[in-house]
Amino acid sequence: MALDGVVINKVVQELQVLVNGKVNKIFEPNRNEIYLNIYNSGKNYLLDISCNSENYRINLSTTQKPNPKNVFNFCMVLRKHLTGGTIKSISMNHLERRVFIEFECYNELNDLVTKKLIVELMGKHSNIILVDSNDTIIDGICRLSTIENSTRDIFPGSKYIALDNNKKDYMLLDSFNAFQNDLLAKKDELESNSISQTIATLYNGFGRKNLSYLFSELNIDDSNFSNDNLNHIYNTLNTIINSPLKSKCTLIKVSEEKPKYDYYITIDNSEDTEEYLQTNFFLDDFYSGKEEKESYVNYRNNVLRYLLLLLKKLNNKLVAIDDKIKECDDMEKYKLYGELITSNLYKLPDYNIEDVTLENYYDENKPINIKLDSSISPSQNAKVFFKKYKKLQNTVGIIQNQKELINTEIAYLTNILGSIEKANNKDEVKELYDTIVKDLSLSDAPDFGINGENNNKKYKAKNEISGLPTSYVIDGFTILVGKNNKQNDMLTCKIAKPNDLWFHTQDIHGSHVVLRLEKSIDKYDKSKIDSIIYRCATIAAYFSKARMSSNVPVDYTFIKNVKKPNGAKPGFVIFTNNRTLFVNPKEPY
Repeated sequence: MALDGVVINKVVQELQVLVNGKVNKIFEPNRNEIYLNIYNSGKNYLLDISCNSENYRINLSTTQKPNPKNVFNFCMVLRKHLTGGTIKSISMNHLERRVFIEFECYNELNDLVTKKLIVELMGKHSNIILVDSNDTIIDGICRLSTIENSTRDIFPGSKYIALDNNKKDYMLLDSFNAFQNDLLAKKDELESNSISQTIATLYNGFGRKNLSYLFSELNIDDSNFSNDNLNHIYNTLNTIINSPLKSKCTLIKVSEEKPKYDYYITIDNSEDTEEYLQTNFFLDDFYSGKEEKESYVNYRNNVLRYLLLLLKKLNNKLVAIDDKIKECDDMEKYKLYGELITSNLYKLPDYNIEDVTLENYYDENKPINIKLDSSISPSQNAKVFFKKYKKLQNTVGIIQNQKELINTEIAYLTNILGSIEKANNKDEVKELYDTIVKDLSLSDAPDFGINGENNNKKYKAKNEISGLPTSYVIDGFTILVGKNNKQNDMLTCKIAKPNDLWFHTQDIHGSHVVLRLEKSIDKYDKSKIDSIIYRCATIAAYFSKARMSSNVPVDYTFIKNVKKPNGAKPGFVIFTNNRTLFVNPKEPY
């Protein structure tokens, strides 16, 4: 992302509000993140430090993730050494992506000592390391070893060594001429036509994307290495880095197809003074929203993957049942063989034979050859044929019931999958997952954790599924939409009144939609009621698997014509006296 040295520099400038603050509590919600609860000047602050390879950052936060049941080792180390300590300084080495938080705290002998938390924000190399006053490592959130092909040792007792950096330090430039000469020399070396790429490659702490966004906003030609253009860039960068009140974080949409956002530091031209801790809370909102979306996507995808696997198993069972039903097609043949042999026993020899040809009195006495088991007598063969017939007769009844049950579960699963694909957040997906685990008694269903990962535990569904159907008011009419099977059941069977209109896509899985009618339908203006009925049909099409289609058939009828069969799965109903509209799906608003 866009967290480069320039952004971190601005964050650190704002974090000076924590200096002389006392560390009250320390939490580690996951293996890549820690929270420091700091009290200073009558206020409580929550400092969020993450070394996640995608979402690494340091910023003040207003939201806190739930704590795990088992405390991680690094959290215990921090609590031992830093709880009760005072922050003496927060700094960074020019534009290097390392933040140093220095603490004064008391050791086991009640002596005042200095300890330092080093926060390295470098993508996949990000780390959080606690060192003593001699830069000896007490512990790190990510332990590394040169034995395991790491470039340095990060474990208790080793000496802290910074990662190698062969880029130049921008903060050491003493004039525009030095900046210009550096850039032109690097441009020739890289054969680059991009100023942003050249600066990011040459100097430490600059992100190429950040520079590109900035140049675009300021109408700076990224390919123009003229004296005036470079001078403009040099002055702009110096203003952003050295004058914190004249710069701010700005959000930018970098993809329209699947909305994706990024951010960058830019000049603040507003007349008002910069908002208090603007950059910190901007980053908090940006990353908390990004992580929430990632968690939702991971959770939804894992649930979908599990349910699709379940659906595949059910379809495989269905194929096996169909094969078994084909085998049962031969049962009448075995009954015929048994009857023919029994009725002709007086003609047959009483010794064992391999086959026999008899007249089939069910088919105009045409001869039929019957293969026999030569190890037993003809009468015993007849008993075997009758036994096979009885066995297959019993089997066909059982497997027909199994087939009906599996078809019901497949339809139910397909409906749930459609609802999950339409879900807007993690809570809606969890509701649907709870529903299906309970309704199908899935004792081996996996439990997907806070971030959507499979934690190898069995899932325990909630006893009660919360949530009411979504309500919309359009042209003075109330329209209710069920988001899942439980809500569909509640809406159709409990909430809706007999004279309300019920809508559902024809032979396509989707939500139940109900149009509330306060009076008899013939007492409404015909054009108005026709218009709202058509609108409800477009909403029913939108909340279905046919959302991306056109000319979708939608059935509608009065609620009094909709019935739920006894023992049917949630969301399953039958209906009569319906009419059909062909519509294009459309959102309620």
